[in-house]
Amino acid sequence: MSISTTVKAIQDIMRKDAGVDGDAQRISQMVWMIFLKIFDDREAEWEIMEDDYKSPIPEALRWRNWAAFQLQFVAKKLPTFS
Repeated sequence: MSISTTVKAIQDIMRKDAGVDGDAQRISQMVWMIFLKIFDDREAEWEIMEDDYKSPIPEALRWRNWAAFQLQFVAKKLPTFS
């Protein structure tokens, strides 16, 4: 899947959110989420390589905690198959 297809799919999902108005707002939110994900991956490397590494991002706002918190709500809505 190409990056443009991925971005379009994300935009289509975000268009359904009543709290997001216009492509400019959607793009800025997507960029921020992508930044947080990439930065979190880098922080995971730094935590392994540097014993005294301390994240500049508050713990609750770090991708690994924020995304996991959001997934709790998504998982509750997912159907179970037996």
